[in-house]
This record gives sequence, structure tokens and C-alpha cells, in this order.
Amino acid sequence: MAGTTARIGSALLPDGREAEEFVLDDGRGIVARVGTHGARLLSLRVPDRTGTPVEVALGYDRLEDWAEDDGFMGATIGRCANRIARGRFELDGRSFHVPINNPPNALHGGPQGFDKAVWRAEPAADAAALTLTHVSPDGDQGFPGILRASVRYALTGDGALALDYTAETDRATVVNLTNHAYFNLAGGGSVLDHVLTIAADRFTPVDAALIPTGELRPVSGTPFDFREPARVGARVDEPGDDQLGAAGGYDHNFVLRPATPGGAMRFAARVEERARGLSMEVWTTEPGLQFYSGNFLDGSRRGRGGAALGHRGGFCLETQHFPDSPNRPDFPSVLLRPGETFRSSTLYRFAAAAP
Repeated sequence: MAGTTARIGSALLPDGREAEEFVLDDGRGIVARVGTHGARLLSLRVPDRTGTPVEVALGYDRLEDWAEDDGFMGATIGRCANRIARGRFELDGRSFHVPINNPPNALHGGPQGFDKAVWRAEPAADAAALTLTHVSPDGDQGFPGILRASVRYALTGDGALALDYTAETDRATVVNLTNHAYFNLAGGGSVLDHVLTIAADRFTPVDAALIPTGELRPVSGTPFDFREPARVGARVDEPGDDQLGAAGGYDHNFVLRPATPGGAMRFAARVEERARGLSMEVWTTEPGLQFYSGNFLDGSRRGRGGAALGHRGGFCLETQHFPDSPNRPDFPSVLLRPGETFRSSTLYRFAAAAP
């Protein structure tokens, strides 16, 4: 691994806390900016087929603007990503409650989740890498135990951005960490012409409140079949599909095919944008992938250069355990106990087609 990491600035948040910004440069054309507020991916620039840098991550011009974002954009999500039904779960015979912030559910760790924390930054001395750490106190957003979490951003030098997460606790708790970057490989406009492949034969259908029903439904014969490349927009508004209707498009967890033995990363997804010639592959150790087609982006917020963050102007591919896992013993477990270490890795690998 090569490249450089440098602190490039800071800003005061409305509550007086200081947020820092770092730039990671792999020396081969990929440049990322990462902020300590929410351990966020602020920017990711990747060269297209002509060598022109393309901003592939949605975002804002100033650090101060990120404090007003209410869509978790670019943030590290925790303690427990995705939805928890009614914000309630039981653990070791005790009931716990996470404040409701997506009625009637708790979403992405509650209203003051990890996306609102200011993380401590440790830049690498001789690589394009940054480690961010956060200590979440016992009872934070209703979750039990002191949780020590970290996420390491690294540009690998071969076209990829790697995210590696760890967490440890002093008391039994639940943990499900992910990143909520919105991508657009065209650098702007709609993502409906992006071509998507997802390595999943099943997905977890949801009820009207977007909570999994518990079924693992085959994708075959449904608009959720991305086993072969398909345009994001080809079936996103297919009439009569109750799942698309419930979420206003795609906002569903896909059950990834089993990983190879030994906990190696599995191929999760591939996205292609043919005008720029850019592609992005997602590899992960996680069992699930939440594909979100930007249904709730409505143009009311302005991003870089004052451009409206419009409907379906970005997509998310969140590597994760399944939604509402604390209430679903049949789903892969998110339980973490003292003496154990939560580990999760995800790789976003970019490539450009030949001119």
C-alpha cells in the first residue's frame, strides 16, 4: 500500500465541537476525503475512461453543511445499522429501547447515532489510510455496554477503497456497523441508467413499516432479481409490486450468497455506468447488502456547487447484517459479548473501461 494522508482543515459544528477533514491520495488518481464528524466519507474522486476525475460520492462543499444533513450521507452507521422494529429489543431477558427516529421504528442507531459523533482520527504516516475511533458509553441511545468502535479507511493502491471495522464491549450488546455513502458513477444526474448486479438469490421482504417479515424470498421472477446485470430503473417503478410500493423503490436487504470458508470476503455487487466507463465492485465479509435507490432524495437539499440532491440521484450499497436482527434469532446474529471482537470488512473496487 502506498499513498499519503494529510489533515486539510477543520470547522466548528453548531454545538461547538470541532470536526476535522483529511485527504487520502493513492498517487494513482483516486482521492478520498474523510471527516471525523460521523466518520464520514466526504468525497471520492475516481478517474474515468479518459482519465478525468469524477466525483462518485454525493456530498456537500463545506464541513459545516454536513452537520445539517438528515440522510446519514457518507456516515459510519452504528451501533446497529438499519431498522429496529418499534425501537425495542430484548437481550439476556432484559428489554431495551432505542429512541424512535423513523416512526414507528428506530433507524441507524437512533437520533444520536454514530453518524452524529465526532470520532478521534489517527492518520497513517506512510499510507493513504485513516483510522477513526469512538467510545460509545453504556446506555448510549438505549444500547447496553461501553462500546469501543473503530473504522479504518484505506486506499489500497489498486483501485479500491477498503473499510475495516472493529468493536469491543464490556457488556452484552448488539452491533451492526456499515457505511451510508451515496454513489453516482456519472458524477451527477439520475442513477436509473446505472447497470447493477447483486450476488443474491434471496432478499428479505418488508411490511408497510419497512421491517422484515422474516421470510427469505427468492428473487427469481421479481423486480429484485439482479443476478444478471440490469438497469436500476428497469423495474424500480413496476406497478403492482407490494415491496416496491412499500419503499417507493428499492430499499431492501439482499441475502448474499455464502462466503468461502475462513471468513474471506465475498463478491456482493457490481455497478456500471457506461457513459463515463466507470464500474464499482463491492466485496464484503457481511451476510447482507442493503440496496437503496435514493427514493427519499427529493431535491430539498443542495449538494456540491448548489446542485439539488434530486430523486434517485444516488444509490447506496450498505454491507451489513440484516435489518431488525436484534429481534430475529433466525437472522445472522448481531450479538457481541465481552471478550469478543466484532470485525467487518468491505472493499469498493473501481475500474475504468478502455477509451
